[in-house]
Amino acid sequence: MTVTDPSTTTGLRHRFPGLRGDWARLDGPGGTQIVDTAVEAMTRYLTSGDNANTEGMFAAADATDEVVARGRAAMGELFGTDPRGVVFGPNTTSLVIDLAQTVAAGLGPGDEIVCTRLDHDANVAPWLRIAARTGATVRLADVDTDTGRLPTENVTRLLSDRTRWVAVTGASNALGSIPDVAAVAGAAHAAGARVLVDAVHLTPHRPVDRTALGADVLVSSAYKWYGPHLGVLCADPDLLDALDPDRVRPAPQVAPDRWQTGTPSFEAIAAATEAARFVLDHARAVDETAVFAPLLDGLLAMPHVRVHGPHDHTDRTPTVAFTVAGHRADDVARHLARQRIATWSGIFYAHEVMHALGLHEDGAVRAGLSCYTSTEDVDRLLRAVDALA
Repeated sequence: MTVTDPSTTTGLRHRFPGLRGDWARLDGPGGTQIVDTAVEAMTRYLTSGDNANTEGMFAAADATDEVVARGRAAMGELFGTDPRGVVFGPNTTSLVIDLAQTVAAGLGPGDEIVCTRLDHDANVAPWLRIAARTGATVRLADVDTDTGRLPTENVTRLLSDRTRWVAVTGASNALGSIPDVAAVAGAAHAAGARVLVDAVHLTPHRPVDRTALGADVLVSSAYKWYGPHLGVLCADPDLLDALDPDRVRPAPQVAPDRWQTGTPSFEAIAAATEAARFVLDHARAVDETAVFAPLLDGLLAMPHVRVHGPHDHTDRTPTVAFTVAGHRADDVARHLARQRIATWSGIFYAHEVMHALGLHEDGAVRAGLSCYTSTEDVDRLLRAVDALA
């Protein structure tokens, strides 16, 4: 079953040293390959003699200070945010846990937090835990299970003068649907609440501007956009200064450094800086629709396949979740892997939406495009899934 021209590729595959052999890497939503300039930046930092901690009185420490400054400037450009409010951490989950635990100090009975069932559990579970500890209440906005989308009104109807925070995803890591974050944020601010946006899945596919989205805090992870395993939190510097995160006594007392517990991975910051530049200069220029449309349309055309989530091409990322009649999701993923096609199976930490869709036991198969995905990759997956009829 060939529905595309297998000779067409994005033209960026040569930038990824990990794309060796004949694997079709459609596993990008779980983590992309790292771009060559990011690999080089990490290696250069570790081998240049500049590997040192910050704020020292010698040249290598000065060089590391500059690595951090360049990293924050790059994140400022990538996320439309003040570099003075950029915090680096091990991953998005850890950063959200730290934020929620810090926010908990100001919460009590009667306070409310609004989360959504579309989100990765990293933007739900930390709020449930602090609510249980403080007596606050978490209210969950429902997903339209027919479309896999989050209607704005499903969030706004939960807002009240008791709402303190709204946590919402920029794009579903499981289904690919993109909610109207700016509308949600506007309503939240009108109610007097602050907004946290999980932009992990959105970042490699769409321009992300914290201010335009209305996010008081925005988080992302570089390994989802061609960089290393590193988390990034962006916020207004005044907000970071107003909150009081856990830290050791000798730690810096002003933001953003007081939010970074311990010594960060400076080599990862160097690599993420180059990954951000690659996304800004190259990755987002790729016409994802030209490669993704045959994938989505091809799966929708198969009688034995059910696509979960949006069936159209608007307001979505090039990520699709599907199940195959008569086959467990893990078995489908194994069948694809035997043909050297990499996909994910399971619930993808999207605990709430997969429960809402009735997929919490067996899960689904997830395939997603990255800037290096070729039309041949898509054709191979379609042929392999078609063979399961």
